[in-house]
Amino acid sequence: MRIVIVTGVSGAGKSTALRALEDTGFYCVDNLPLPLLGRFIELLVEHSHGSPGHRKDQEWSQAALVVDAREGDFLTGYRQAFDAVRAKGHQLEVLFLDALDDTLVRRYSETRRRHPLSGDDLREGIAAERTILRRLREDAQAVVDTGNLNVHQLKGVIQERYRQTAEELAVTLLSFGFKHGLPAEADLVLDVRFLPNPYFVEALSALTGEDPIVSGFVLDNADAREFLDRTEGLLTFMLPRAEREGKAYLTVAVGCTGGRHRSVAVVQELARRMPAKHPLTVRHRDLARGKE
Repeated sequence: MRIVIVTGVSGAGKSTALRALEDTGFYCVDNLPLPLLGRFIELLVEHSHGSPGHRKDQEWSQAALVVDAREGDFLTGYRQAFDAVRAKGHQLEVLFLDALDDTLVRRYSETRRRHPLSGDDLREGIAAERTILRRLREDAQAVVDTGNLNVHQLKGVIQERYRQTAEELAVTLLSFGFKHGLPAEADLVLDVRFLPNPYFVEALSALTGEDPIVSGFVLDNADAREFLDRTEGLLTFMLPRAEREGKAYLTVAVGCTGGRHRSVAVVQELARRMPAKHPLTVRHRDLARGKE
């Protein structure tokens, strides 16, 4: 089976991520005690292989589970539980959702929910939770910073990553602005701040890299052409080797200052050059923000 462990700090969007996975076809469970993980997977496998009452439309090859600080003492044994599942031949990946403390405080203030570890001080509860989850974050195969994402954007990011079959290498080309922070989900980060900046051209500043006139301004020079050729060569080299390694996802992030002009134009051109054999998603993280 393909198993995704959804974890992270409270308020980072685990419930949204779980719903997104459920919509993608995963069998989802929130807060299953870790000692029951192995038996839970066995039951799903038995059911899919034809247990009494089995229906073809109820076969499950993918499951997602939320594991977080609510596990209490059970959390200390997560590595043994995960290793036991992998030893059975299942593919298990840990997805960690995170956000800055200020973002979490604002979200709790807006929802008026109580943090599971907080007493009178919300920030102390957040700090305590980070300590408990530190090793789990270090072991995660994917970390997503949800601070700049609304509910619909987070759902899109999750479904973009997990909608492909495990045998396919799904490639995401992501534009972003360095001043808004590095994307935690990036496997490879490229910096295009050396290219001419349309922000300083009055007629182009209010436009974006999706506009042909801006794209032409950014790409129609020797540095841009050489950068694109070298990056295309790098990806041509990397992608088959990533597949051979068994990677299911590769996120290539291209950054400029604000994420609205240069990085967008470069990502659009790289997408045009990408080989058709790989499922491809293009995402512009900071396109809707203000000017650079």
